[in-house]
Amino acid sequence: MPHNLFDSLKQLTLPDNTTLQYYALPALEKAGLGNISRLPVSIRIVLESVLRNYDDKKIKQVHVEQLAAWQPHAPRTHEIPFVVARIVLQDFTGVPLLVDLAAMRSAAKRLGKNPEAIEPMVPVDLVVDHSVQIDHYGDKDALRRNMEIEFQRNHERYQFIKWGMQAFDTFRVVPPGIGIVHQINLEYLACGVHQKNGLIYPDTLVGTDSHTTMINSIGVVGWGVGGIEAEAGMLNQPVYFLTPDVVGVHLTGHLQEGLTATDLVLTITQMLRKANVVGKFVEFFGEGAASLSLPDRATIANMAPEYGATMGFFPVDDMTLQYFRQTGRTEAEIDAFKHYFEIQQLFGMPRFGEIDYSQELSFDLGSVEPSLAGPRRPQDRITLKDLKSVFSELFVKPVSENGYGKSAELLQRTYLTRDDQQSTETLCPTPYTNQNGYNLPCGSERNVVEMANDRPTEERVEADHVSPRGKIELHHGDILIAAITSCTNTSNPAVLIAAGLLAKKAVEKGLTVKQHIKTSLAPGSRVVTDYLTAAGLMPYLEQLGFNLAGYGCTTCIGNSGPLLETIEETVVKEDLICAAVLSGNRNFEARIHANIRANFLASPPLVVAYAIAGTVLKDLTREPLVIGKNGQPVWLRDIWPTSAEIAEMMHHATQAETFRRLYSDFTKDLPLWNEITAATGKLYDWPKSTYIAEPPFFEKFLLQIDSTTRHDAIREARALAIFGDSVTTDHISPAGAIKESSPAGRYLLEHGVRREDFNSYGARRGNHHVMMRGTFANIRIKNLMVPGKEGGVTIYRGEGADNGRQMSIFDAAMQYLAHDIPTLVFAGKEYGTGSSRDWAAKGTQLLGVGAVIAESYERIHRSNLVGMGVLPLQFMEDDSVQSLGLTGDEHFDLLGLDDLQPQKTIILVIRKPDQPRQEVSLRCRIDTDIEVDYYYHGGILPYVLRNL
Repeated sequence: MPHNLFDSLKQLTLPDNTTLQYYALPALEKAGLGNISRLPVSIRIVLESVLRNYDDKKIKQVHVEQLAAWQPHAPRTHEIPFVVARIVLQDFTGVPLLVDLAAMRSAAKRLGKNPEAIEPMVPVDLVVDHSVQIDHYGDKDALRRNMEIEFQRNHERYQFIKWGMQAFDTFRVVPPGIGIVHQINLEYLACGVHQKNGLIYPDTLVGTDSHTTMINSIGVVGWGVGGIEAEAGMLNQPVYFLTPDVVGVHLTGHLQEGLTATDLVLTITQMLRKANVVGKFVEFFGEGAASLSLPDRATIANMAPEYGATMGFFPVDDMTLQYFRQTGRTEAEIDAFKHYFEIQQLFGMPRFGEIDYSQELSFDLGSVEPSLAGPRRPQDRITLKDLKSVFSELFVKPVSENGYGKSAELLQRTYLTRDDQQSTETLCPTPYTNQNGYNLPCGSERNVVEMANDRPTEERVEADHVSPRGKIELHHGDILIAAITSCTNTSNPAVLIAAGLLAKKAVEKGLTVKQHIKTSLAPGSRVVTDYLTAAGLMPYLEQLGFNLAGYGCTTCIGNSGPLLETIEETVVKEDLICAAVLSGNRNFEARIHANIRANFLASPPLVVAYAIAGTVLKDLTREPLVIGKNGQPVWLRDIWPTSAEIAEMMHHATQAETFRRLYSDFTKDLPLWNEITAATGKLYDWPKSTYIAEPPFFEKFLLQIDSTTRHDAIREARALAIFGDSVTTDHISPAGAIKESSPAGRYLLEHGVRREDFNSYGARRGNHHVMMRGTFANIRIKNLMVPGKEGGVTIYRGEGADNGRQMSIFDAAMQYLAHDIPTLVFAGKEYGTGSSRDWAAKGTQLLGVGAVIAESYERIHRSNLVGMGVLPLQFMEDDSVQSLGLTGDEHFDLLGLDDLQPQKTIILVIRKPDQPRQEVSLRCRIDTDIEVDYYYHGGILPYVLRNL
């Protein structure tokens, strides 16, 4: 029965005469709990959830009182138990989550308990969007052929997902080929308010992708969590977090003519990173925020992980309702949404001075300049006019200073690919059969689209039957990948229409893209191609090679696919510093493509422009884009669309009927998905597979806490690895290609998997054998224990004949485990930046790492480490790996683990050869009381299973 704490349970009648109950926030102010009407809007929405879900067990009256009394500058010591309305998953993180649920059911069965007690308690939506790869590009069949290969590669995964659909009652799936999770969340899944059991309440969620924050643009409180946290939320555990600071960003002014939302978000990202909003709520307000279109807001909200915030929140206003109407929601849904938010005093964009924030920043939209970001991090903004000079400076800058360490004279050198003399010969006369018995189409052995590089764009031919004629000239700074990809910009029709208009003007001037540049269009939903087609712009994008290649994350997640074989050989042999331009939001090292060292984030029209230019060594503000066929220069300004031209086309993107039609039936026109058959039943039978395997987390599970998990200390530990700053989850747990020579590659070969069928780490996240071997296996990761070396290697400092030998981190970890030697990982600032990757924590645990010691953590990864029973510790004051002179030769003890408290001081004892013992204080980054319980239980999953 609903409670009535603080006389807060009220009734409201909707415009359709439906009467519902709700928990009134103004009642808390009336009861004297605080000045609720001046709280940040995002805090009030969380407060409503805490109030509504009060049960005097997990959520107590004191939790409501503490949050209602939120003060802008108070110490952040209280934890909030936040119960969300729903959960969204993408398949890279969703499949291992489903694996864990299946494993928990198996464990419950072994313990003689009811396995069906393991069931999501809130609605869960899994969107399959991370598995499509750009194997084929530049022709009208690219989408079909890429999807065929996707289904052949991922057949076992998709069978398992289909089993999950029938095994769990609250588990829904959006199949491949529909779009990316964030845009589907915006366009379809989000409902504004929920109505359940006679109650109405706001839509809230967590998702297993850090860019879940795109949903903040429509006033929905939600953010990315690790799969482990999401599982706990699914199984009736609140999401716990410390009461946050809220940074208010006052937006003023308007964007200048010709500027895009991408330019805006890259500038805001840089500003907020410098303001250190890591772990805080960011809330945008003011007249500038009100003037932004909903897609522009979504572009800004999406990049909250890049500026480090938990959320990038926009309150609900008339612009939000307009977006709901344009995307096909019913009038009844919109009326309920508006009526509820008005009665809760949550409707409307706050003005300056109306809200109390922890910190206020001001940003003038009129100050934005044309921008890109890169070459390695999304917060490293470069103005368009400076890209050439910045790249040239980095080219000669020492590697130790994050440069490329090359000689300036090499920028002028031309490199030629080999001439394979196969101008028209068939590369693959017959299809080949992969390990699962599926025939892959011709050319899939290399997963490459081969094209004649001397043919005009409009004559692109069937890719599998030709390779480049003659030699291709390559230079440092050349662009090899140009991708209009998810996910920053695919919610924004203005920049996609701008790309189409730029392509139209370019084609009309006879401009082309060199055939060896890998061009692709992978939008976030089918709506995009619908409105680009209706606007008459798709043919022009296609003539420049930007054919539809897939609906999914593709290039931004690392699924760019290989380059032409001759190009890759030359890039590797000559150590060329070539570039990719993409409209996504992630450009970490080795993420986009292992052999492309400079990756720049740019708006879709800039992606097209740079594809035409072919190099980043052109200042597009001062140099011609190209010399046209008539010998006259063509400037970027000649083909850049005006705001009026874009506005004229925008009505094509706001047709409610289009959204209703495309979201009415997910299985229509998807025969590949419909043909997949799967096992049935509530328990999974774990057939032999290199994709799905029962994880070891519950192998020796006991209903009582195993006393061996409660350490009083960690003694005689060795360093498994020592890292520098900005080690990302891509470094810790790669999502891209699996190298044949890597531990994971060797494992797959030993189990009969052909190199052609390796797929990616992301696709194999359901198999712990692959993923633990992939942990710390990124080809660009730098372990400071092995100076001058890249890749997942270390020096083994344990027992036996291998002491002092260089080996893979995985092999060393297995030796340490075999000799019962605990290990630690050391790192610098911003450890764990990047996607909410549960395997970065799971792999760390399975390698036997007892604790990670870093200068600072990214929010999600710190939480994930605790969730897997790995202790996150933080250097205090000015201590660091460098100041302590750590090399990996030391022995370490960690003292004070017997009575853990949040933020407790832990002592690190360092014993170096032939030197006195040294003691260093560390801060325990177990931040809340519930995290202490998680750690002592060995992680969230054992804790939840014992409670169930």
